[in-house]
Amino acid sequence: MLGIFGPRAEPAAGALIALGGLPRLRWVWGAAGFASLLIAAAVGALVGPVHIGLGTVFAALLSHVPWLGSSVSGVDPGQATILWSLRFPRVVLGALVGGMLATAGAAYQGVFRNPLADPYLLGAAAGANLGATLAIAFAPGGSFIGVNLVPLAAFAGAGAAVAGAFALGRTVTGLRTATGLILAGVAVAAFFNAIQTYVQQSQTNSLRQVYSWILGRLVTAGWDGVLLVLPYVALSLVVIYVHRRLLDALSVGEDEVVTLGVSVRRVRLIVVIAATLGTAAVVAVAGTIAFVGIIVPHTIRLLAGRSYRVVVPLSMLFGAAFIVLADTAARTVVSPGELPIGVITAFVGAPFFIAVMRSTRVAAL
Repeated sequence: MLGIFGPRAEPAAGALIALGGLPRLRWVWGAAGFASLLIAAAVGALVGPVHIGLGTVFAALLSHVPWLGSSVSGVDPGQATILWSLRFPRVVLGALVGGMLATAGAAYQGVFRNPLADPYLLGAAAGANLGATLAIAFAPGGSFIGVNLVPLAAFAGAGAAVAGAFALGRTVTGLRTATGLILAGVAVAAFFNAIQTYVQQSQTNSLRQVYSWILGRLVTAGWDGVLLVLPYVALSLVVIYVHRRLLDALSVGEDEVVTLGVSVRRVRLIVVIAATLGTAAVVAVAGTIAFVGIIVPHTIRLLAGRSYRVVVPLSMLFGAAFIVLADTAARTVVSPGELPIGVITAFVGAPFFIAVMRSTRVAAL
């Protein structure tokens, strides 16, 4: 234990063992996570209105590998364009969105010790929805420094909502308890939702576009969306991963973190900011996709163990695979039309959510 938490780690050992030991990320589950992501990516690249074979997909990938690309030939230029301009970016974006939402959900559940907490708990969804609604209603087609205004406004709205929740929580409880922060998030979300409802009712001509965005959609015509969110997602995932051991201690009780000489408020602040930053980024480009942050982490807990040393990395992998597959279903079920991806995740997630509520004793707020 000395090499994990330092010389003061021993007081938390018994509590962590009570969680089911200190399970390592079993290679079986790690391999299963990588395999599921690879399969989902292959399905996402292969399925579409234009039939493209698996050999063509591999050839298109190899054509961009240094020292190997020159030896690859026979790739149809039209199919290569479809893959590199449409399908590959969409698969990568879906993986980033799913991995981030699932990991953020796991982080929120650990910080707030509630298995039903999700990445939108502190108002990120309400803020993003308001920002996107304002941009769609009052500046349709607008851009700023060459970037579409809708994702920028959604990102700013999500950040403003969570910042407002922190500010309100600090004035009420000084962020000493999770309860005050959660209640502040509820209040801020209600306020932002009220403004959004007013804007929607006063700008009815944009209602359809607003609802389409709110339900979530991975629309991409290139790598711009991927490059836009990648830095934020990478930073957020690294921070959460580094703090996964402290999430184990925090899930047992705040006293366990204190015995390690670590400030509970500091841990909560860092993890929540990291999770919110990544969530705001992916919501800005994909809309508010529901249930991912609940379904994936809780399934992993049921199958692979409750330790966040297992839950966090597996949430990244299986969350990414889940959204890639959900997006593939969303764009093929009613082809040539396209369902909002939130419809697919809600169809799967709502029954799961009910099952979790019935089988899990939720921590009282």
